[in-house]
Amino acid sequence: MTQDVQFSAEANPFAAAEQVCATLGTLTDALFDEHTSRHPAAALSAPAPAEHPAAEALFGLPLAPNGPVHEALHRLGTVITAGTARPGTGARVADRVTTALHARYGGGAVRGAIADRGTTSAALFQLPVTGEFADAKLRPPFAPALAALAAGQQTRQPVELATGAGAEVRLVVPPGFHPLTSPGGPAGVSARTLPALPDDGAAALADGADRATVAAAAELTRHLAEVAEELFSATGPEPRRDFAVVSATLTDLLQDAGVRYAGVCALDQDGHASEAALVVSLARHPLPITALATELATVRRHAEVWTVLLPAGPAAVLVEGRTVPVPGALAADGQRRWVVTSAVQAFVPLPDGGTVLCVQLSTARPEDWELYTEAFAELLKSIQFGWDGVPLTAAGTAPTAAAPAAAAPTPAAPPTTPVAAEPAPEEPVHLRGTPVRIPPADFNPFAPVAAEEAAKEAAKEAEPTRRKGTPVMIPPPDFDPFGISGQTPTLDAPSAQPAGAASAPDPFGTTLPGEQKPDPFGTTVAAQGPAVPPPPSTPPLIPAQAAPVDTPAAQQAKEAEPTRRKGTPVMIPPPDFDPFGISGQTPTAEEAGAGTEGGAHAEPEHRPFG
Repeated sequence: MTQDVQFSAEANPFAAAEQVCATLGTLTDALFDEHTSRHPAAALSAPAPAEHPAAEALFGLPLAPNGPVHEALHRLGTVITAGTARPGTGARVADRVTTALHARYGGGAVRGAIADRGTTSAALFQLPVTGEFADAKLRPPFAPALAALAAGQQTRQPVELATGAGAEVRLVVPPGFHPLTSPGGPAGVSARTLPALPDDGAAALADGADRATVAAAAELTRHLAEVAEELFSATGPEPRRDFAVVSATLTDLLQDAGVRYAGVCALDQDGHASEAALVVSLARHPLPITALATELATVRRHAEVWTVLLPAGPAAVLVEGRTVPVPGALAADGQRRWVVTSAVQAFVPLPDGGTVLCVQLSTARPEDWELYTEAFAELLKSIQFGWDGVPLTAAGTAPTAAAPAAAAPTPAAPPTTPVAAEPAPEEPVHLRGTPVRIPPADFNPFAPVAAEEAAKEAAKEAEPTRRKGTPVMIPPPDFDPFGISGQTPTLDAPSAQPAGAASAPDPFGTTLPGEQKPDPFGTTVAAQGPAVPPPPSTPPLIPAQAAPVDTPAAQQAKEAEPTRRKGTPVMIPPPDFDPFGISGQTPTAEEAGAGTEGGAHAEPEHRPFG
């Protein structure tokens, strides 16, 4: 999927629902004006869903299959339910509803367009429209209310449903939105009370429609008329007719796109008009949420994609700007123009593993972006899932995102429960990793080894073991690498070795083949030097010498011998040694005594030390 085809149904399973959202934005921009009745902006945030007793137990409400698809509850909002086990009959009701609304409002040309051959269709108003992504500079910010969804929070477990119920989702739409889808949904989705046929009942069923289809068309006709009365209560019948009829022409488009709820709102925000469109749909998409978020971020580079955690589970939230055309046939002035809208879209996978809930909101009022995103975040928090525990692929069913065949004849009665298709044959699964052998259940790791196994183990141990590394020779314990040289026989004198003695091996493996090095460490190679003698196999035994017995004569001779001491003899000067005396002229003691009076020692004339 590329950016050029991101809104095409072939490349994007959500393209049909996005087209519906863009068309509703065109509808509000073209048909809403200053005369439109508007709710105050506080209607989106006034209710407190957490305080409502049914807010945490939406599946306890008596809704579909024996009730409406969506129902408004006081102080809570509109509860929407949608599931994969109620695809409906696919009956086309758009022509029937538009004809009934024309008759209700007295006929006339809608928006100045003349019906082609007496029928009014969406193509007459150049609908639907397809939005295009706007420039990245026009992208709205990721509002704080949306960013808060990325914070960690506790998730709910899906409600257990009966087998055959498939996957179901329920959520709460805040007040202020006007639904354009029928409360009972399309024909065959929910059980309705079938009204009695009118006087011309035979004519009503002449086109092959069954009573359920007629009842669904009648319900949608009344509903759209009520919504038109609410939105244009202060104007004449023409604006009500235009809005009701144009909305009715989109009925089949909504059904084909898998839309379960489509609504618009008209608000008064601080004195200025504000509009928005909301679409809730289901689509088939088996990718996990991480892969889906990665795909969205890769394809829609102009958008901002976040992965968030809702109470219902993980989801991907996308924010982008879209350019939506307003056809000239629908515009009041008849001129085609373009409108830039801000859109937020959430993708929430259902627990069946193959269906994704898509909720999107768009508005052409960027100044009210935070107001709408806060309501959108509360809507996402209200999502709850129910599941019967059967994966979608195994059940053989699919959501109603695919369009039903228009050429197929309409059944005469509501269809029975669809029969699950036979599952496809399982294909071999290729797993990654290293294969291992799992022992049998009766494996005893402590059992004795069989004789054959023992023989194999013994033979395996007897084989030489190949080890990594370089083999080295370890010298014997009596090896002396510092043997006294000088008496070592050379290699040229083999007779110097004892008979039968082998040449001494190099203990450190440094001797090259054909070369004998005298240096045991292989660090010096002598050209013509003596070889190192081989070490003896065993150290020589030296007998202990007996202590000599000293005779008296030997003892006297020993005492008479001068004692030889180690060291160098030195001469110690006498105490009266004068190192400064004049050598050769030193007087004797007599001369020194004669030179003094009375024999006293005469002091020297100069004393060097005082």
